[in-house]
Amino acid sequence: MPELPEVETTVRDLQKKILGRKIDDVWTDFQKMIKKPRDFKDFKKGIEGRKIENIRRRGKNILIDLSGNKALLIHQKLTGHLLLGKWKKKGNIWLPPPGPLSEKVNTYIHLLFTFDDGQQLALSDLRKFAKAELLNKDELKKELSSLGPEPLDKSFTFENFTEALSRPRGKIKQVLMDQTVIAGIGNIYSDEILWRAKVHPFKEISQFSEKELKNIYQAIRKTLPLAIKLCGESISDYRTLSGETGFFDKARKVYRREGEKCNRCGTVIKRVKLAGRSAHFCPNCQKL
Repeated sequence: MPELPEVETTVRDLQKKILGRKIDDVWTDFQKMIKKPRDFKDFKKGIEGRKIENIRRRGKNILIDLSGNKALLIHQKLTGHLLLGKWKKKGNIWLPPPGPLSEKVNTYIHLLFTFDDGQQLALSDLRKFAKAELLNKDELKKELSSLGPEPLDKSFTFENFTEALSRPRGKIKQVLMDQTVIAGIGNIYSDEILWRAKVHPFKEISQFSEKELKNIYQAIRKTLPLAIKLCGESISDYRTLSGETGFFDKARKVYRREGEKCNRCGTVIKRVKLAGRSAHFCPNCQKL
């Protein structure tokens, strides 16, 4: 699933490419992807002719502010990612131009917006779990009200971090992935953050010293910006707006590296299940 770095990479690219453009047309072959309004005709009617005024991120959500007090929310979920280019329609299939957009992972197009300059924004999603919603600003505010603080905001100080972690109970990996505690961190970056902080993913929140919490906080503030700089992780389906892979794989230390040696101490990386998710860690560097 695209996490904060992947979503932020997409948003920053969109800001450069489509800000100020007008949406001329909307197409889908999977109407269940449209959650609000439920009827695609209403969704299409509500979007066409509107101008893109701003593009931003909240947690893992892409938010496109439109003229007329409307906003388009896109959550890419497990295998979804946005692409920008020009496609040709053959029957009910959109044919990509030669290049990265023609890679298989980029061809599962189920939602497509056409702009006034001929460019198109497509949502490719193999599993079809992604969602799109057209909301007014009050509805959007309510939709996002449960999200925790943004870990890259200047206002996210160590004090804010410890306050956020003072309420929940449970194991640190689960807490870091809880979007109501901190917004944007998922399975990949919780593993990477905890490796850099030398913290075991199963350690209970109640057991942390101030020094350990500082290590986690600092790891968050270093890992996420690095991942954004490297355009995210493409070990699975995620691709950048141009259809290319991100480069965080070069910096990945533990996620999906079970059986390989730890870059820090040489111990073999382990993978264990935690509430149905995988946790990757070094049993030597990250002792419980």
